[in-house]
Amino acid sequence: MFEATDTPETPWFVVDANDKRRARLNLISHLLSQVPYEEVPREPITFPERQAKGDYNEPDYPYRYVPELF
Repeated sequence: MFEATDTPETPWFVVDANDKRRARLNLISHLLSQVPYEEVPREPITFPERQAKGDYNEPDYPYRYVPELF
């Protein structure tokens, strides 16, 4: 399968996974190195005034939560 599908346009990469923790870190590092990155100019952030202690109001926003499976 590798011989038939490994091309310069769509390369295959194999992870040596004898040590799972190191394999995952190496894979994440490799994937991030494949993404082109350039710094995006941004304006400085201005924060609103803090609310007084004890007067916190939860924002009325429809949050999307990750399902808790475990």
